[in-house]
Amino acid sequence: MTALHWYVVEPLDVLLFREAKPFSPGSGSWAKGLFPPLPITVFQALRSLLDQDKTPTRRLEFLGPFLLDSQDDLWLPTPKDLLAIKETKSSPTNGQAQEDPEDNFETQRQDWTATCCLEPITNHKYVFADNLPVMVPPPLDKNQHICGRPAPWIRLSALTQYLKGELPKNPDDFCIDPWASQVLPHILIQPDQRQVAEEAGYFTEVAVRLKPGWRMVCALDALMPKTTVRLGGEGHRALVYPAPPALVQASKTLTTFEQQPGHNRAYLLTPGLAEARPSVYGVTPQLWQKNLAGCVSERALLWGGVSTIRRKVGSDKTSAPEFALSPQRAYVPPGTIYLFKDPPPFNGPLLPTRDTPWLATLHALNYGKLLWSKRP
Repeated sequence: MTALHWYVVEPLDVLLFREAKPFSPGSGSWAKGLFPPLPITVFQALRSLLDQDKTPTRRLEFLGPFLLDSQDDLWLPTPKDLLAIKETKSSPTNGQAQEDPEDNFETQRQDWTATCCLEPITNHKYVFADNLPVMVPPPLDKNQHICGRPAPWIRLSALTQYLKGELPKNPDDFCIDPWASQVLPHILIQPDQRQVAEEAGYFTEVAVRLKPGWRMVCALDALMPKTTVRLGGEGHRALVYPAPPALVQASKTLTTFEQQPGHNRAYLLTPGLAEARPSVYGVTPQLWQKNLAGCVSERALLWGGVSTIRRKVGSDKTSAPEFALSPQRAYVPPGTIYLFKDPPPFNGPLLPTRDTPWLATLHALNYGKLLWSKRP
């Protein structure tokens, strides 16, 4: 990977990143948001700050975005195979023995005492999608139960511990989403009247506001000074400046887990694209089916939809912007975990293997970046 320069992206206002669902104003319309944004959104904003490169083969490399707290600690998506364990109280209450609590696999908790990893079930009679074994918790002590899942963001130091084959033990190394949603209502009024225009009506958009001290951070193989940039919809802006040296040094630990040989567990650092069959995207690539021992993921991130294009008119002219539909693809969310019984047939990112211009762009933006480790 090219030497990258790390930058902090600090919002100066709310940020608005619409989801991929096509949206047009109308009565009762609701435009949902997506956060953190996909890599290409932040990359295009930063690229707008650079002088136009006249070299046609020039392709910038990008990594991110991730989260940075007020202490300049880097936060990444929590591995999705982690479960939170809590000790069961065995002391009687009011003279009656307390019932053992039921396992909970959905709630995000921060009051746990230990963690464990989901494992593929040994009985191959039970299979999940793509004929993969069902993932189940390991055997626990009598005084333990599954109380939920750790929060969705993990500190870099704890993720490093996980990738070394150790189980994180400190709840403070996990964080709930450090942002809040903010609904932005819009009403278009008819000219010279106090009535809502029928063709637009009333609609709302959902923006996000990062909590105080929290920022985004990303890396780009280009030098930029401290400046501001328009980021997302509605013209909201963010401050861009070089990342602290301590963060740059800490981020180098991720490169030690980029090699696959001898490792049987892969952690997805950035959104990936798995071609389940030609032009159909799922959770696991078709080429990996015989090698996988298990997978833990969540709902796909849909991206694509309504866009605009400019067509070439002659050798040196382009047409006015036109309505267009860009392909909508289902990206595998970061934090997804793959377990292997045999090494995969190719050692690269989680992307299709075809050679097309749009795939070259995904490679340059480090989509589908995998970090490898051994299972504990």
